[in-house]
Amino acid sequence: MTDITPFDAIPDQAPLAPRSKPRLLLIGTSLVSLAVTMGFAGLVGFYLSSRADVLRTGEPWPPKGVEVPLTQPNMMMFTLVFSAATMAWALQAMRNDDRPNFHIAAGLSLFLGFAFLAQTAYLLTIMELEVAASPRAPLIYAVIGTHMVLQVAAMAYLAGMALRAFGGEYSAKDLEGVYGVAMFWYTTVGLYLVLWYAIYITK
Repeated sequence: MTDITPFDAIPDQAPLAPRSKPRLLLIGTSLVSLAVTMGFAGLVGFYLSSRADVLRTGEPWPPKGVEVPLTQPNMMMFTLVFSAATMAWALQAMRNDDRPNFHIAAGLSLFLGFAFLAQTAYLLTIMELEVAASPRAPLIYAVIGTHMVLQVAAMAYLAGMALRAFGGEYSAKDLEGVYGVAMFWYTTVGLYLVLWYAIYITK
């Protein structure tokens, strides 16, 4: 009787473990989301500091003749909150390999994104903020315009990932792109909540 050690049971040429795919897209999206958040926080902080300096001088803020209604900003907030729910629906659908529901949810998210941009454009026409009338007007435009650009970028990101998913690239086993676009979308929603409170609520 011969003694068999555990090493004798190991084959001479064991198959190599499959290489894990580096999540470069998800890592890149995380870094971009962090950079965007820091930049937007700095812009809003500069806006709040400038507003405090103006209020200390006794001048009105916003400038005279500028109306900042609450109906449109509140509807814009609810629109983005609903889009966050549809984005969660899209993510859950892809986890279940339910492509029809994923594309429906992604389409609804894009539709709500377009609705948000349309409401923002309409709000700017209501405010009638003249840059020449007040040197501080560009600050308000800068904060609102920056978020609009971020929202357009999030929509383009979502459209690209939806097309790749339509081609069969993403599935329940590979959710990197879907996780990435959801992360960036939630970042834009969170940044709007900051903008909503800093500009529209506190004025």
